[in-house]
Amino acid sequence: MHVWCVRWGDVRVSMAFRIGVDSGGTFTDVCLLDEDNGRVSVWKLPSTPTDPSIAIAGGTRQILERRQSTEPAEVSFFGHGTTVSTNALIQGRGARTGLVTNEGFRDLLELARQRRPHLYDLQTDKPEPLVPRDRRHEVAARMHYDGRVERAPDAGEIKAVARALKDQGVEAVAICLLYGFLDPSHEIAIAEGIAEVLGPEVFVSCAHRVCPEFREYERLSTTVVNGFLGPIMRGYLDNLTPRLREAGVAVAPHITQSNGGTISFETASAQPVRTILSGPSTGVVGALETARIVGERDLITFDMGGTSTDVALIEGGEPGLTTEAEVHGYPIKVPMIDIQTVGAGGGSIAHIDSGGFLKVGPRSAGAEPGPVCYGLGNEEPTVTDANVVMGVLDPNRLLGGRMEIDHDRALAAMERLGGKIGLGALETAAGIVRVVTANMARAIRLISVQRGHDPRDYCLIPFGGGGPAHAGRLARELGMGRILVPRNPGILCALGLLLTDLSQDFSVTRRTGLNADGIGAARAAIVQLRAEAEAWFALEDVAPERRAIGVTADMRYAGQNHELNVSVPEITDDAGFLDQLAANFAELHDRRYGYVAPEEPVELITFRLKASGLVDKPGFESAEEEGPDASPALVSRRPVYSSEDASFTETPIYDRDLLRPGNQVTGPAVITQFDSTTLVLAGQTATVDRYFNLALREGDVR
Repeated sequence: MHVWCVRWGDVRVSMAFRIGVDSGGTFTDVCLLDEDNGRVSVWKLPSTPTDPSIAIAGGTRQILERRQSTEPAEVSFFGHGTTVSTNALIQGRGARTGLVTNEGFRDLLELARQRRPHLYDLQTDKPEPLVPRDRRHEVAARMHYDGRVERAPDAGEIKAVARALKDQGVEAVAICLLYGFLDPSHEIAIAEGIAEVLGPEVFVSCAHRVCPEFREYERLSTTVVNGFLGPIMRGYLDNLTPRLREAGVAVAPHITQSNGGTISFETASAQPVRTILSGPSTGVVGALETARIVGERDLITFDMGGTSTDVALIEGGEPGLTTEAEVHGYPIKVPMIDIQTVGAGGGSIAHIDSGGFLKVGPRSAGAEPGPVCYGLGNEEPTVTDANVVMGVLDPNRLLGGRMEIDHDRALAAMERLGGKIGLGALETAAGIVRVVTANMARAIRLISVQRGHDPRDYCLIPFGGGGPAHAGRLARELGMGRILVPRNPGILCALGLLLTDLSQDFSVTRRTGLNADGIGAARAAIVQLRAEAEAWFALEDVAPERRAIGVTADMRYAGQNHELNVSVPEITDDAGFLDQLAANFAELHDRRYGYVAPEEPVELITFRLKASGLVDKPGFESAEEEGPDASPALVSRRPVYSSEDASFTETPIYDRDLLRPGNQVTGPAVITQFDSTTLVLAGQTATVDRYFNLALREGDVR
């Protein structure tokens, strides 16, 4: 059993450890961090898609067994990132769900915004509604836009709806009524009636708890998605919790949510919609911390895993956030890091389309059966197979020798695919790499160029198992001159779990003008949010000195259809509050749209509060820089195919664990480590910084 270990030093008797586990589509990554000295050990093992908790608990047990002196009581934190909710939504494997809404609104789930997903594609199909029409039920209750009650829900009608849902065998019920975000009493009454008839085993998703905001369709969609995922997440966490205890984890475990923070298993079980981007969000957190310690603040993160690639733009040390996104065609209105995903991972399958062109993804070989070179039954070549054939990845074994690789099988798959379009195996492999690079570059342009940002002004942070192997080509494609490869790129999402704070988002819609008349409504909304945050702090047992809150508001000019999220100052005096909030809005509007309209009235729409339970951020191991000579880390040479020269070059192979700060590696070269492989192209130089990161630049930097 092999564990990569960053210079553990002498084993001590008294230690405190933090464990983070990121469960991906192909591999499950485990990271153990020593709180005393910032040293890290990692472990990777194949995921178990049929029951992800098996690999999570198994990997946790194995890494604890490796450190024989570690007792369960020494594990002070366990964090987990998961793709369970994402995969269930994408694959349509959620619970049998029913819906209760207002009379006349049962079809809103399909009417949506009446927009075509792709304007010029008349053949595009919308995703199937998660609740078919026969399981959508109406009640005659009605509330006005200002919260006045037109008609209260009838107890007999609620019972009739509940019995109908029971007869339909639903496992979850979503409840979303008009203007329920102003007064939840009607939704509460319906939820109580349903629970009385269907019992506690049926998952109930209420809109006022999941998304207490305006925009009825998006609120409805979010509530339905939450109900659809609820029993799946609850069953998954119920299986995982006892397995973690058996593996030696005695502390209460936490799970990451889409905003980059962590929540308890109980909260995740009640609101699984908040975990849609659970795994990718912590990679952004890890990349932020990696860049922060070396002084980089403007970043583009590039997370290439086995199934997909996730990219995000960070400006001034702050990741972009959004409160509304679309996942697999379903609108979701919860706070999340603004991450774009493309089906371009190591397991992405290459194929020839109907026009005779080479395509890569979005289908993936996943963990089972995996790429062709794994020898587990797949015969369709993947990106990983292309890198094996080209010699970028070790053609014999991966994961420090634990995983055998069948190079000949991968080569034969390339020959079969290439034969369909008249290409040789190596040309096909190089073509796969070029296509997947173009796919990833397109995703980065979407979050940068199309939003007014020049990617050349940013530092590329590649991570995931495949990121460092493709970063050099991707940076050249985009004209980016700076690449920073973290010390542990393959497990950065797991490491990010250990650096993120406990957090929860609260929101309330209270539409009012930015004027003297609106101060009272703003004050009341903030007081309400603070009270909800205090209750959450108490529930999560967050010490007073560890508590932090930040308040923002969605604002717009009257008549605009979309809002900007603006920082809200403390309300000291009314005039100062109005002036500062107006200035904050004008500054953001000018930066986003290039103009301000001081004569136009401004509206406050939704107030938001982010509550955080701050955790200590352990420092990373560092060392003084030595000379540029990297020859002690040179372990071998092997032929690596260059698509630029269409030939093999005898290429030096370096062991990253042997590289020291100050060492420089000039391309072409391959730098290997347990969890990833970094390709340094000809014309590039990699320098090891004092935190053991690799800084790649074009040209000779000596």
